Amino acid sequence: MKKIINKLHKSKFLGKIIHTLDYCLQNELKNCETVLDLGCGPSSPLQYCKNIKRSVGVEAFAPYLEQSKKKKIHSEYLDQKIEDLDFPENSFDAVIMIEVLEHLPEEIGIEILKKAEKWARKKVVVSSPNGYFPMEAVDGNLFQRHLSGWNSEKFKKMGFKCYGVSGVKFFYLKKNAVHSLISEDGNIFSNIRFKPKQLFYSINGFVQIFSYFFPTVAFGLFAVKNKDV
Repeated sequence: MKKIINKLHKSKFLGKIIHTLDYCLQNELKNCETVLDLGCGPSSPLQYCKNIKRSVGVEAFAPYLEQSKKKKIHSEYLDQKIEDLDFPENSFDAVIMIEVLEHLPEEIGIEILKKAEKWARKKVVVSSPNGYFPMEAVDGNLFQRHLSGWNSEKFKKMGFKCYGVSGVKFFYLKKNAVHSLISEDGNIFSNIRFKPKQLFYSINGFVQIFSYFFPTVAFGLFAVKNKDV
């Protein structure tokens, strides 16, 4: 069942209808060839963007870095905390932060977003839970703790356009139940609030068709800031 749902989730046709995170990222990066992936983790969705010619994955947690290297997701890697990075202006077509911003204190997150805009020639793409979603260390990785919460208003004040992803908040637990990002077994249903989880996961997927246009009620946010080029 999980394998079938995962396969459907990666479908471009289905992704276009329900606006999955993978599809949204592919669509936003279709005119980009170079990407900086901040906090790339073990399995960045950038791996599904086949048009990217050069990508730099930044990851400070060694097991995640090694997992990503095994999958050959990026052409280059940096073993660093993103707070310590610096690049010349306009170094990449796009800078992305997929489920990373919430792991930083808000003031540091704002600084990183400003830097990302400087490093990007075309756009900055960010995804985050909608509001504060409690999460402790996962895989023994203390960087996985959630230290801030972001909503559409915060993103809009910084010039981002927001969309809703991952369905609506109502269908989710109030805190994270995923125990590992390296082992993906069970993760797909872990945070669904109601049982049978497979059924409500599917219902939530249908609701996502509409919640994409109403980010205030969505579980996740997909935020994009385009630069004038």
